[in-house]
Amino acid sequence: MPIAADARQMQEDLARFRHSLHREPEIGLQLPRTQEKVLKALEGLPYEITLGKETTSVTAVLRGGSHPSGTTGSAPAVLLRADMDGLPVQEKTGVDYTSTIDGAMHACGHDLHTSMLTGAATLLAERRHRLAGDVVLMFQPGEEGCDGASYMIREGVLDAPGRRVDAAYGMHVFSSLEPHGTFCTKPGVMLSASDGLVVTVLGAGGHGSAPHSAKDPVTAAAEMVTALQVMVTRQFNMFDPVVLSVGVLHAGTKRNVIPETARIEATIRTFSEENRQRMMDAVPRLLKGIAAAHGLDVDVDYQQEYPLTITDQDETHTAEKAITELFGDSRLSRWATPLSGSEDFSRVLAEVPGTFVGLSAVPQDADHATSPFNHSPYATFDDGVLADGAALYAELAINRLDALAAAGARVPASVPAF
Repeated sequence: MPIAADARQMQEDLARFRHSLHREPEIGLQLPRTQEKVLKALEGLPYEITLGKETTSVTAVLRGGSHPSGTTGSAPAVLLRADMDGLPVQEKTGVDYTSTIDGAMHACGHDLHTSMLTGAATLLAERRHRLAGDVVLMFQPGEEGCDGASYMIREGVLDAPGRRVDAAYGMHVFSSLEPHGTFCTKPGVMLSASDGLVVTVLGAGGHGSAPHSAKDPVTAAAEMVTALQVMVTRQFNMFDPVVLSVGVLHAGTKRNVIPETARIEATIRTFSEENRQRMMDAVPRLLKGIAAAHGLDVDVDYQQEYPLTITDQDETHTAEKAITELFGDSRLSRWATPLSGSEDFSRVLAEVPGTFVGLSAVPQDADHATSPFNHSPYATFDDGVLADGAALYAELAINRLDALAAAGARVPASVPAF
């Protein structure tokens, strides 16, 4: 049976599994219930499973049956990744499988990613005899700001088959942007780098009626917020954009009290490594100058987070070919510009060639242009894409292993499996 048709036979099971994840979202690097459910889904399948030491990650290796026999690590290898964590969001979708965990929600669709990869696990196991190499399934916690990919890389996920994997593929669903069922690709820079900014303006408190006898951090902080926006438009090329958004501005306890400190927190997105480095220099320089002009001190904590997500051109074309062969040209959207979201799958793509594929899970009866976007408490993701996502994961692994075997993939020295 063709792989897409085989996947459709699993649709109801995949939806039930996704709903079980959605009802019990977990946040961060420790996802014990989610890990247990993934292990249950893999039970009875011929995978070599390793659990994370620092996190509740799951690494599963499937040894292909059609490549020549030899020592572990002698075959081509492909990695497929799904993140598993939720967000600290109170769900307001009203779906009948709404989160039962107060203050937690799968608002970014990671429950769909996990379900699709478990579906691919079954599809690949059923085709094990024809796999021309090994497949690594990377079930990752802590994508949402915890850099879970780094933990898994340090613990050896990229070398899990006994050698470095040759290619890596990830997928991400959206609750907006594109019509239902559309797959999205872009070679090169696909997602921005993400950094955090925490600023503490240090003044001297006093009475609101006598600001001259205090050192007011509030007015300086307000100037800093405006100056940061002006700096972006005046010091950076609009065709290599920088996005800076202040999400926290906090000071004081009462209207007639000048506080000791004011706090600013912002997110910074850049689309080139050059601008990322320039911002690391320009932001502290600007803020310290403003503070000095007001006779104040300032503490600037510029936090590097996720790097640019840069996809490999050849691997992106491989994904596009698989999409169009499985589902037709109409299901593929090639983005002209990157998104300003960020991903720790960028860590994987910095180590091995690969690509990242978007998939619209907008409900079929919804307007994709106005639907609530990922991270919204109202973000709704349609189960109808689960089978197609599972099929694409599996097809990517099969096709890429075939191509690697045919090309006689270079075999590096074997490394110990972790």
